[in-house]
Amino acid sequence: MSEYTYIARGLLIISVIVLSGCGSMPGKPADPFSDGGQGQAPNHELTALISQLQTARNTAATTVPEPITRVDAHQLPLSRGDRLRILVFEGEHFSGVFEVDIDGRLHIPFIKPVPAVGATPSEVQQRLEKALVKERIFRADFVQVSVRIQQWSGVHVSVAGAVFSPGRVLINDRSVEVKSHQLTQAAGDYPLERFLTTAVRSAGGVRPDADLKNIRLIRNGETSIHDMSGILAGNPVQDTALIAGDHIIVPSVGFRQDALMRPSLITPPGFEIFISNLSSPADSNSDAAIGKESRSIPYGTRLLRGLISANCIGGTQATNASRMAVHVTTDAVSGETQVVHRSVEQLVHRHDRDELNPYLMPNDGIACYDSGVTNARDLAKTLSDIFNPLIMLRILTGFGV
Repeated sequence: MSEYTYIARGLLIISVIVLSGCGSMPGKPADPFSDGGQGQAPNHELTALISQLQTARNTAATTVPEPITRVDAHQLPLSRGDRLRILVFEGEHFSGVFEVDIDGRLHIPFIKPVPAVGATPSEVQQRLEKALVKERIFRADFVQVSVRIQQWSGVHVSVAGAVFSPGRVLINDRSVEVKSHQLTQAAGDYPLERFLTTAVRSAGGVRPDADLKNIRLIRNGETSIHDMSGILAGNPVQDTALIAGDHIIVPSVGFRQDALMRPSLITPPGFEIFISNLSSPADSNSDAAIGKESRSIPYGTRLLRGLISANCIGGTQATNASRMAVHVTTDAVSGETQVVHRSVEQLVHRHDRDELNPYLMPNDGIACYDSGVTNARDLAKTLSDIFNPLIMLRILTGFGV
């Protein structure tokens, strides 16, 4: 061979080595740990850099924030009594407004009943399409069904645990006028009052010892846990749609939480208390302005403000400052009734002490006794009336009796 031939072969070999080290097959990344069969040590800095880039890429792919889940009326579970507008393309005998029956199914002519309770309108639509194909009424490539909510019904659910009025409640009940109006529209309804928060509020609202992070919802024997604590903190909370027969249990933490002592979507907005102030400085409840407005107080009101509402504080300081107040309350956890006496003057000066100025609870009672000076004055007036000479004369002579 000539000298030029050896040079050409050498250049060709060098080109092959360079291309095999720098390039790679399409879609197949180069292996940084491979020495190309030449026995060379791998480039550790390049390996570390590639590893960091791959880790960052994988982390970015797994930490992409998910979109915010929003409540879609077509994804809410159906219950007994819900009305659906069903349209079947070229199937007028299967179209119309149908109501979920007491057995939890839709009864469509010419096909077997379709289960609907707990399913969404979209799922019912798929079930209807399969049923029409199974009955050989439509072909799978031809059947078209539209299911839209016409009217969400009211549902009965039961609420137990740390609420003020546990029991069975009816939520999302509509008036006859609203129901009649909805039947004239094509479709569309949103059940504002068929959610977990409404059921809890309808049961009197949560007590101050409620565990809002572990509210249990039992449906068809299955239990799910719901955290509703974000309502009081102003954080977004995913409210849960309910169906008939749901059972809600609000656990108790065993102690009072002051953060729950204010009106909210799941606490009582207000409540009534029993008030008595029958003598001086007011001779009657009417004179003391004890009416519906004064008996209805916001949730979170303390005893001192309740006494102000009962007109037990104020007036002549020399005669009214030393009045006594009685607070009758029932412990929500133990069920025990407690009667506590308080000095009004002491309560005014030491209102920052929780043991002296507790929160008022629904159906609590407060009463006010007059001061010692007022009692002595009334006693003297009574004795004066009894021993008045003119009155005694009338008694003895029988005149005017």
